[in-house]
Amino acid sequence: MVERVNVAVVGLGAMGANALWRLAERGVSVVGFEQFTLAHPLGSSHGATRLFREACLEHPDLTPIAQLAKTLYRELEEHSGEELLRITGGVMMGAPDSDVIAGTRAAASAHGLALTDLSHAELAERYPQLAGLAETDVAVLDPGAGVAFPEPTIRAAVDRARSLGAAVVENTRVLAVEPGDDGVIVRTATGEWLADRVILAQGAWLAAELPWIELQPIRTPMTWFGPRATAADGASHAPSDVAAPDATEFALERLPVFVRQLSESEVLWGHGTVGAVAGPEKGALIKAGVGDIWQERVRIDPEQLDRGVTPADWRQVSALLAKAVPGIESLPARVDPCMVTISPDDQFVVGRSPRHPRVIVGGGDSGHAFKHAPALGEILARFALDEPQLVDTAFIDPARFA
Repeated sequence: MVERVNVAVVGLGAMGANALWRLAERGVSVVGFEQFTLAHPLGSSHGATRLFREACLEHPDLTPIAQLAKTLYRELEEHSGEELLRITGGVMMGAPDSDVIAGTRAAASAHGLALTDLSHAELAERYPQLAGLAETDVAVLDPGAGVAFPEPTIRAAVDRARSLGAAVVENTRVLAVEPGDDGVIVRTATGEWLADRVILAQGAWLAAELPWIELQPIRTPMTWFGPRATAADGASHAPSDVAAPDATEFALERLPVFVRQLSESEVLWGHGTVGAVAGPEKGALIKAGVGDIWQERVRIDPEQLDRGVTPADWRQVSALLAKAVPGIESLPARVDPCMVTISPDDQFVVGRSPRHPRVIVGGGDSGHAFKHAPALGEILARFALDEPQLVDTAFIDPARFA
C-alpha cells in the first residue's frame, strides 16, 4: 500500500529537520526519513556548537539568510523551551585586505550592519588570550555573532513538526526516489510513499544523488581543547612569556566566536567554553578548528568514513593555537570526525532541481551552513510549496551548475 503525502523530506539533519518543521507549520502532510537516529553523530550536523555570524564573510547575500535564521531560532526556542542560539558578538581578525576582514566588511556594507573596528592595540588589550598578532593585524566586531547548538536544534525542529502532525521514519534508509508526472515515489525496505514534492537533504550522501554537480564530501575533524594546566606549586605549564591562564578567560563571554586569518591559506576559528548546554565535557572545553575552504580537499565516501583519529587530525590546529592562543593546551581533549560537503563555488546548493520540478535540493553545506539551518528549512519549504521567497536565493540555486 502506497501512502500519499504532500511533501517527503529525505534526511533530517540541519536542512531537512528544519524543512520538516516549516512545512508542518503550514499544515501540509509531510513525512521525514532519517537513515540513523535523530541528531546522530554520523554526518554533518553534530558537535555541540556551530559558529553563528551575521556579517557572513563567505558571501554578502548570506547575511539576510542569517537574519531570517535568527528569527526562526527564537521562534523554535519558544516552542521547545531550550536555548538554541546564544549571541555574544564575535571578532574577525587579519590583515586589512585579508579574506576574513574584507569579506566581513563586504557583507556588513551590503546590508547596513554596524561593525566595530579595533586597531592592533585595541585588539591586544581587549583579548589578552590572543598572541602572535602581526603589526598589520586589525579586527572587526560582529555584534550579531555567537554560537548555535545543533543537536538540540534538530530535536526541537522534529519534535515541533511531530506535534503538528508530521510523520517521522527513523533508522530507515531511502532506497529509491523516483520522480514522475504524478508525483515522486519514495521507496524504503518497509514501504512506499507518493509525494507531490520531495526534498533531498542527505548531507554528504547527497553527492551520489546529484552526479551532475561536483559536490565533494570531505572528512573534517572537530577538536576541543582545555586551558593549560597549572602545576601543584602554582607554576604555569604555558611558555615562560605567557601568564598562567585563568579558566574564566576562556569562557564564551570573554573569548567569543573568533575567525582569524593568519596567512593567505591559514584560517583559525574557535570560541570559548559554553557551559552545560553543550554537556559536561564539551561545555567545559574550547572548540577550535581550521577553515576548510582554504585547505586541500580529499574526497571521501560517506559510507566508508574513517571514524578513528590520529595526530594528523589535530597537528595543524594545535600548531596554529600554539601561536595564536598559547594559554590553551597543545593536545586536544576530544576529537570527533565530521563531514562537510563542498560545492564547486563554496556556496550552498538549495532550490528546485533543474532535472525535475518535483525535486527540491538542500545541500552543499561547504562547512558554514548550520548557522543558517532554520532559514534554509524555510527556503526549502517555500520551494516545495511554490511560495515566494523572503530572501535572494539566486546565488545558491542548483541550476547554476546545470
